[in-house]
Amino acid sequence: MEQENPPAPPPALGAPAHSGRKPPSYPPVPQALPRVSDDPTAAVLPDIVLDGAAHGPLTVRAASVRGDSHRYLGEPRQDALGVSLLGEPGAAELLMLAVADGVGSARLSHVGSNHACRWAAWILARYAEELHETLVTEDAERFAALADTAAEWIAARLTRTAERAAHEPASYATTLRVLLVPLDPAVRTRGFLAVGDGGTALLSDGRWDLTVTDPEPDPGAGAEDGEAAEAAVIDTRTAALPLTGTAVTRLIGTRPGDVLVLGTDGLSTPLAGEQEMRDFLRTAWGGGTVPDPADFLWQVQYRVKSYDDDRTAAVLWEAPA
Repeated sequence: MEQENPPAPPPALGAPAHSGRKPPSYPPVPQALPRVSDDPTAAVLPDIVLDGAAHGPLTVRAASVRGDSHRYLGEPRQDALGVSLLGEPGAAELLMLAVADGVGSARLSHVGSNHACRWAAWILARYAEELHETLVTEDAERFAALADTAAEWIAARLTRTAERAAHEPASYATTLRVLLVPLDPAVRTRGFLAVGDGGTALLSDGRWDLTVTDPEPDPGAGAEDGEAAEAAVIDTRTAALPLTGTAVTRLIGTRPGDVLVLGTDGLSTPLAGEQEMRDFLRTAWGGGTVPDPADFLWQVQYRVKSYDDDRTAAVLWEAPA
């Protein structure tokens, strides 16, 4: 009997693409893990999270990847993400995208970041109808007030959770960035709220706008929060929950075909500084076709030498007209 030829190996994307002539020194694969005996909360966190959603003209891809340095040192991924549907079925439903970046010097920030994304969905769902109305009417002042209410609630809950576990609240320090998107295609306004750093970018007609949500900083704001951060050995330039419960907000108008990118600074910093990365992601995300989840994960891991932090991105594609 004639022996059949072995099947051809399946196609593989291989190692993520990189800028420059040589790739970064760390291998781009999961490595050492935290020990359960050292920190059970860290040991159960996955190296990579991949998520997404599709609702009518809106499509989301989201990924959170442990940074190369954390992999090498056997430390947990401090970033977190959330993709949730808020509100009751009907015209006022909202799609929520959230990313959080645990402050590097805070010992349990991986706990804080995951709590922040989860609890953002819970508290914002309570106000979904009101939030939707602010986006329909473009009421920036009311949206900001509701965002502050939510941020204060999350900060208070993080503080109580830390204290019940006999932890310092500052050890849970995390940033949080949220995008709220009405499912109603007639509403073109999206709501953005944030506590702390990170980045939000708009890819429209093949051009990047990296400042779509980031207002100029107020040099007189946040002195009290800075003092609390300094006491916790946290970078005083980084506002973080639960040390502050005040959100920065912005209403964003989009057009069909636009792509909104919500990210932690593991993505936003190299995106702002590396033309090769902007060109790569412009081609990957701005061509009018939403990538399959596995392709998106490969794309979001585009590597830039010396940028080895956790990286989290939640990307929203608006269907063309």
